[in-house]
Amino acid sequence: MAKRIQFSAHGGPEVLEYVDYAPAEPGPQQVRVRNEAIGLNFIDTYFRSGLYAPPALPSGLGAEGAGVVDAVGSEVTQFKVGDRVAYGSGPLGAYSELHVLPAANLVHLPDDISFEQAAGAMLKGLTVQYLLRQTYELKGGETILFHAAAGGVGSLACQWAKALGVKLIGTVSSPEKAALAKSLGAWETIDYSRENVAQRVLELTAGKKVPVVYDGVGKDTWLTSLDSVAPRGLVVSFGNASGAVDGVNLGILAAKGSLYVTRPTLATYASNPKDLQAMADDLFSMIKSAKVRIDINQRFSLADAAKAQTELSGRRTTGSTILLP
Repeated sequence: MAKRIQFSAHGGPEVLEYVDYAPAEPGPQQVRVRNEAIGLNFIDTYFRSGLYAPPALPSGLGAEGAGVVDAVGSEVTQFKVGDRVAYGSGPLGAYSELHVLPAANLVHLPDDISFEQAAGAMLKGLTVQYLLRQTYELKGGETILFHAAAGGVGSLACQWAKALGVKLIGTVSSPEKAALAKSLGAWETIDYSRENVAQRVLELTAGKKVPVVYDGVGKDTWLTSLDSVAPRGLVVSFGNASGAVDGVNLGILAAKGSLYVTRPTLATYASNPKDLQAMADDLFSMIKSAKVRIDINQRFSLADAAKAQTELSGRRTTGSTILLP
């Protein structure tokens, strides 16, 4: 038997249960991982609340972790028992001591990247990798807008953008978060609680606006993002922290300047083991070079997952948060 977090009904953090369960034996192309650290992400709250539908209830939760291979399926050749591994794209069930997942979803973890670093970086770091290096490939010299710059993804984006020679303007909710984003490499910050974001972007860019806006907030920042991007620019809507963007009239893209919009997901960019490992290797090289630092600013025991999610949803966390089995 092992311990895990599960939920039997949708709702707030109170629906999370810490229970005993019997982990399955891995199927032919699966691996069982003994988690050493587990990542906490906003998407976890979407599954818990019902915004995203899990396969069935009761359901496990979480899609990111790092640990040691505990058992392998009969057809698995790329991993063996004892290997250090990490993952960031599910399936659900990472909030557990033992997690069974497809071998194709795992990457080899170098010895000089810790389990905590990997658990705090895989989903957020791979997200930043595809955003900055693939969805809109930054070359250096651009000025960009990135919402929630002091959050988990934003904290990494500030550092990675600076390493690329990019001027990142980050939106934040307080002077403290502004200071944090600046310390991580943001060129400028805009406090959306007291400043007009689109107006400040105009001022900071001498009226040009930005070629790309990265928006993981969603509903609350959608119009601001459209008003901040230059004509024929790109709005990358990659998350729903404030709720989903819906009811969009495509005509607004014409009215705002023949804009482009994309709604990317990590699963599409890391759709096969080769691409996934290459993206992870890019991330790990940035961490090893110290150009990107993984700040684990909150640690909770697995049993306290509900408390951890409450802090995350209340925007009282910075950097990465992990759960420890």
